[in-house]
Amino acid sequence: MNILVCGGAGYIGCHTVYELIDKGYNVIVVDNLVKGHKSSVHEKAKLCVGDLRDEKFMDIVFKENNIDAVIDFAAFSLVGESVCEPFKYYENNVYATLKLLEAMERAKVKKIVFSSTAAVYGEPNKDIISEDDNILPTNPYGETKLTVERLLKWADMAYGIKFIALRYFNAAGAHISGKIGEDHNPETHLIPIVLQAAAGKREKVYIFGDDYLTYDGTCLRDYIHVTDLANAHIKALERLVNANESGIYNLGNGKGFSVKEVIEEAKKVTGYNIKTEICDRRKGDPSVLIASSDKAMKQLGWKPKFNSLNEIIKTAWNWHVNNPNGYND
Repeated sequence: MNILVCGGAGYIGCHTVYELIDKGYNVIVVDNLVKGHKSSVHEKAKLCVGDLRDEKFMDIVFKENNIDAVIDFAAFSLVGESVCEPFKYYENNVYATLKLLEAMERAKVKKIVFSSTAAVYGEPNKDIISEDDNILPTNPYGETKLTVERLLKWADMAYGIKFIALRYFNAAGAHISGKIGEDHNPETHLIPIVLQAAAGKREKVYIFGDDYLTYDGTCLRDYIHVTDLANAHIKALERLVNANESGIYNLGNGKGFSVKEVIEEAKKVTGYNIKTEICDRRKGDPSVLIASSDKAMKQLGWKPKFNSLNEIIKTAWNWHVNNPNGYND
């Protein structure tokens, strides 16, 4: 099968490309390289540099590569930035996906796996979140992802484009080979921030609140290894091919790790002391966010393999040690 991976030069996208190629798929990557890295793309994948909003470009990609299905990661994902620049997020995350779906319809490609987010749930009133819980995004990033989910539902009804949307929690870690990993600018994710502090690239790690109703007072989050996420996308693709049925699934480990636990485990993995400073809580930070992935396990046959915090941090540290300045491009 020929699989088009949009945003395949990004963090989760490039890991999914690696897994697809390992499983024998032919992969075509479309990325405008605004956030992605050319050197993260697998050498056996075909990279087409361009924008989803460019109709002529996209029509050529579909026509020349005989695409069978699409996996879409192309989006901006900084929550704070989305609050300050909502127009930018609707233009890139919603309009660009609309143009992708239009290109799919012109090419008669009827299957897409969509990278969604747990941000669609907003601030949930329960610790363990399932797919049928309340949907109330609290920022434009989550709202744009939910808007696309709804667009996909109507595209299914009108055009028969079958979709699976994957709502995942905190992606973390790096490829076991150390060849690819997490390189964002600016970096906003806890684990790479902690590892930057271990490597001497940050003076300290700020802990936003230590008075939450958790076992050590800091927030609990569900961290899922990026390779496990990548394999979930392939499981979703296989379900679309075999069952031709749309659906929405959470992806997570099903257990939470606190901010202090992440820091302490990083100290063990790296062997370095990591300075911390307690700050005020951030507005809107729930004390606990953990995914129920039961539906994905039952219907997709998916199960995370890298489910210990130690394994997740070890792979991330391996990437940081081998690539202290990130990608070269």
